[in-house]
Amino acid sequence: MSDPRRLAFDVIRAVTEQDAYANLELGRLLRERRVSARDAAFATELVSGTLRLQGSYDLIIDHLVTRRLDPAVRDVLRLGAHQVLSMRVPTHAAVATTVSLTRSAVGHKVSGLVNAVLRRVAARSLEEWFDRLDASLAVRTSHPEWVVSSLATALGERSAELPDLLAADNERPTVTLVARPGLATVEELVGEGAQALPISPLAAVLPGGDPGALAAVREGRAGVQDAGSQLVALATAAASVDSDSRWLDLCAGPGGKAALSSALAATRGAVLLASERAPHRAALVRSAGVPRVIAADGTRPAWGPVFDRVLADVPCSGLGALRRRPESRWRRTPSDVSDLVPLQRALLASALDSTRPGGVVGYATCSPVVAETAEVVRAVLDSRDDSVLEPVPPLLPWVADCESAILPGALQLWPHRHGTDAMFLALLRKR
Repeated sequence: MSDPRRLAFDVIRAVTEQDAYANLELGRLLRERRVSARDAAFATELVSGTLRLQGSYDLIIDHLVTRRLDPAVRDVLRLGAHQVLSMRVPTHAAVATTVSLTRSAVGHKVSGLVNAVLRRVAARSLEEWFDRLDASLAVRTSHPEWVVSSLATALGERSAELPDLLAADNERPTVTLVARPGLATVEELVGEGAQALPISPLAAVLPGGDPGALAAVREGRAGVQDAGSQLVALATAAASVDSDSRWLDLCAGPGGKAALSSALAATRGAVLLASERAPHRAALVRSAGVPRVIAADGTRPAWGPVFDRVLADVPCSGLGALRRRPESRWRRTPSDVSDLVPLQRALLASALDSTRPGGVVGYATCSPVVAETAEVVRAVLDSRDDSVLEPVPPLLPWVADCESAILPGALQLWPHRHGTDAMFLALLRKR
């Protein structure tokens, strides 16, 4: 059961058939099957690479196979194609092991088909296949066409950067750590083998190994958190207010930003309340080390306008985090975005209703899609006269070229420019 190819196949089947999260399913099976470090690295690349590039592989597979494929057969062909076209696995080894996997996991009847198709796949490089099949930019970068269009719109006048952005979405993300203020320092993390990351004063990159091996992470004084998420919390905390004692995280699950904001608040003698609608996600926030957590509906707050700072990191499509969640690009549809917009507007309005006059609200998404970012902020501001947009980039002077092209004054980070998730943040002040 420790065979990394079989493990990768089982993870991808769970993603395809059960809508499982690849990172969670992979972690679970790696623990259960006690896979060695070397095999774990191989299985991780098989899973993430296959899911990331499945759109490209499907173009080739559909060209070579005209009949309808069983989903399990398609998944095993994707795994084989990734080894043949994108990994340093010798062709004969990739084909032989994939055929063996087919026999054990899918059935003997289709092993001949898998063998024949993979040998034909191996006859050309990935780029040669793209040229032969006249692949579009979306196929070459393995993104759905609608996602490519949405990202191009979000880039605004700099849409020429689109190929670089799509390529960055397909790069393997680094493990980024956050040193929670008052509890840990970047210097401590560096002393345990991490490397400082200039984009955030609290960030460090772990070149390899288990983050839990670091004492600060193991003890909850540091955590794994993308630098873009760190900057969202830092910018919201940096805005000036005349009273600074009560903070609120309105949509706190799973708890990364809440843990950082709670630590920031504590260094100033302030208190953060973390609110999360789903009880099981509220439990995750508590396990992240946040002391004050409630399970509550953020659109129907049980409090008045009493908070000095509110962070509303709202549910979104997640299309800014495709490096870390490669399966998301295949799961999301345009209707998912449109379905989320009413909730996003309601949560931003609720955040403003929870803020005292003079207080600030940070509206954040891990998506750059205009419908979820600029359009939500504009719609809410147009519907009320008690709030105004304030510029975010001056709060992060060390971060270059980070202003939104669609909503001037808002923050828009990009993986190809900043090496972070494509986080968006608009800062609104209550009059």
